[in-house]
Amino acid sequence: MTINATAFALPTRQSANWVEANRRVIQAYRLWQRAAPEIVKLYLLDVNVPAVRSKIREEFERHRHVKDIGTVDVLLMKQHMEYQETMNYWKQLPHLMRYFRPEQEAQAHIPKSFMANFLEGRN
Repeated sequence: MTINATAFALPTRQSANWVEANRRVIQAYRLWQRAAPEIVKLYLLDVNVPAVRSKIREEFERHRHVKDIGTVDVLLMKQHMEYQETMNYWKQLPHLMRYFRPEQEAQAHIPKSFMANFLEGRN
């Protein structure tokens, strides 16, 4: 498998107004939704496509309340980096599966001390 780091690269942009920011968010959302079948196939996930699409929607809905256009631009930049890493880097499975863990399990698993994080290989 050939990995091309710039295959999905886009220049960083700032939204001029809320109409443009809204258009960019919808464009990003559709991009992720169209990629859901490819993500399932690429990583051989044991999760079906509707579950992946539901999780994508949930992640976008988490930031629905953001009212600062600069924050929206930063979130758009982060989501695009996440998309680029997901579609380019085939060793992302542990990274992707964190989205499908139950919330209680995800919170209970986080070590509390620096040494515990270090020994588990976390940043």
